[in-house]
Formats: sequence, structure tokens, C-alpha cells
Amino acid sequence: MILKQSRVATGVEKIYKNRPRQSFVYGCVSYLFAFPIFRFLFRGKTIGISNLPKTGGVVVVSNHGSHLDPPILGHALGRPVAFMAKAELFKVPILSFIIFCCGAYPVKRGSGDREAIRNASNRLIEGWATGVFLDGTRQANGRVNDPKPGAALLAARTGAPILPVAIVNSHRAFPKGSLLPRLVPIHLRVGELIQPPKTKKREDLISTTKAIQISINLMLDKGLI
Repeated sequence: MILKQSRVATGVEKIYKNRPRQSFVYGCVSYLFAFPIFRFLFRGKTIGISNLPKTGGVVVVSNHGSHLDPPILGHALGRPVAFMAKAELFKVPILSFIIFCCGAYPVKRGSGDREAIRNASNRLIEGWATGVFLDGTRQANGRVNDPKPGAALLAARTGAPILPVAIVNSHRAFPKGSLLPRLVPIHLRVGELIQPPKTKKREDLISTTKAIQISINLMLDKGLI
């Protein structure tokens, strides 16, 4: 336990100084796949990118409307973003290599949130921008409806700041259950940093989570750029 606490403490001291290098595979996925889809197919735009720290761990928190969200966030923010992925995907040849090189970390089904929080904390300590969808699953209306405290807990554990991001229109571009996308614009609004909770107490986590939800939904209310 002491060793684990020491590791986290050391990580917090270094978390704002590190920035993992973008792997060759990540670059290929970002610029050969995500770039043309976001920029041309969905006429993508991003505003507020200056709010993203250039180095160090940061919890990137957004709404979740479609499967397009992870690759779009990973490209549009201009620095690698690590997301959790089902452990089963790491057993698939080629795919496992690609998602590993893109910074993904495995989460086993049925293991609960503890393993996900531990793996995500390690990514933050390594200096990754670590992506979290506040509802945990796709929402038909594209808004933050039922926020979970995972992002706030990550920030409290590591001391990393929270970056709220609103993905506008992805739920319309590729609705849940749809087989083909609709060619409507997808825009990203990047909000101002939110400081981590002062403690890991429930009331502090809930308060920070509510602040993130309000920030994202207010940006969604502004609509397209």
C-alpha cells in the first residue's frame, strides 16, 4: 500500500511535465483515417483548443453521441488521447496492436470500475491526455444526462486538471443503431479547465461532476461554431 501511494505521489509531481510521444501508428490512424473523416466528410471544426495543456496528464471529458467520438477527439485535440477498451479487443490480431499503439488500456468485463480507474490513473501519471465519456455510454440526444463520477475521481487521485469538451452533432451524424452515417457537420467546443476535487469524498466528486456536466451542456447549447 505504501509503495502504491508513493508511486501515485511521485506521479503527481511529474504529471504536468510529461507528454508521451505520438506513435507512428497513432499518427497514421489520426491523419489517414480520422483527419479526412472529421475535416472533410463531416466538415469538422474545433474552437477553444488553446485551453488544452500542451504537456502533462489531463482528463479530457466529453459527451458521447456515437462511435465517431474517440477517433475524432484523438485527432482534433492535437495530442494523443488514451481511451479504455474492452479487454477482448486486445486478443484480436492486428487490432490489438493498433489500439495499444494508440494508448488504449484494457478493461475486463465484470471487473467493475476499479480496474478502469487504476489503468486510467497510470496513463495520467505517464502524462497522457486521458479520455472519459461522462455518461459512460452513448446518449441518443448527444447530451450529458446521467454523469458518472469516474472523471472527477481520476482527477482527485492524480491531481490532473479536467478539460470539458462538447462534441456537437455526432449523435446526429451516426445515431445509435444506425448502419450508415449522415453527412452533417460535427464541431468540437473545448471549454476552460476545471480543477480537480479537493478530496475523494463523495460530495466533492459529485460537485465536480455536476460542474463538468453543466460546462459541457452549456457548450452544446451554443450549437455549431
